Amino acid sequence: MEAAPTPAAAETQHRHGGCLSARTFMPPGPVARCSGGSSQAAGSPDEASCGSPRWIGKSLSCVCIKRKGAYERICMNLTPVQEQRLQRLRHRMKVYFDHSRRDHQEALRALWYATYPDQELEGLVSEQWKDMGWQGRDPSTDFRGAGFISLENLLFFAKTFSASFQRLLQKQSGNQATWEYPFAVAGVNITFMIMQMLDLQSTKPRTFVKAVFVQMLSEDEWAFDLLYCVAFLVMDKQWVEKNASYMDFNEILKSTRAQLQKELLLEDVMRIEDMPSYRLLC
Repeated sequence: MEAAPTPAAAETQHRHGGCLSARTFMPPGPVARCSGGSSQAAGSPDEASCGSPRWIGKSLSCVCIKRKGAYERICMNLTPVQEQRLQRLRHRMKVYFDHSRRDHQEALRALWYATYPDQELEGLVSEQWKDMGWQGRDPSTDFRGAGFISLENLLFFAKTFSASFQRLLQKQSGNQATWEYPFAVAGVNITFMIMQMLDLQSTKPRTFVKAVFVQMLSEDEWAFDLLYCVAFLVMDKQWVEKNASYMDFNEILKSTRAQLQKELLLEDVMRIEDMPSYRLLC
């Protein structure tokens, strides 16, 4: 299995691809209608899985979408690039944070200095980590829910969109007394939410949202990390607008997921950069 790209490479390897003229996974002719059985909603009113997906040949998956009250089935072939990049992304998801691994230790140190470039880190276990929004002195205990990829996401955000990262970290908007949330822990939860939303544990696209994301991934290998950055800004914006408290965190995550799904399904969104909320990043 090809090794997944390291988070340190994200800043130098990430490139913004050109806008596609059309979604290449869409069939050229009319799509076949779903027939028989009931459909269950899959994350939004405009998306549904048509019962159990039927695989027709190698790498061919069928996805049902709802358009104007009718369900339509779209079939897509995964290209070798899509297969490879999905495999790499799933590999990243399976890596647990291991405090004994030197590369994991270095990634954690890199996150600290990307966050606080002028402040010396006392150690990988230190009271300092609480300032970043970890629950305790040892941030490695908070990675259990989403694994090492959640650290990679935070590091990508800190390096690629440092101004937005610092604005959220420093609570430069809103009333801190009423809307503050644990920044780093929120980031881990956002990673987990996106993995669930995109159904990344499955080997083939079973929802239209995932089919859209797979196309984006074939154009830009860092699509997941970019979507993470957008999701963090969407979550923060909703938190401030709703004057939320810590007890509202799960509801804010749900509404963030709904907003991301809505934007990913827009007809003119071909890349993460085309999402309306992408403009929140700076």
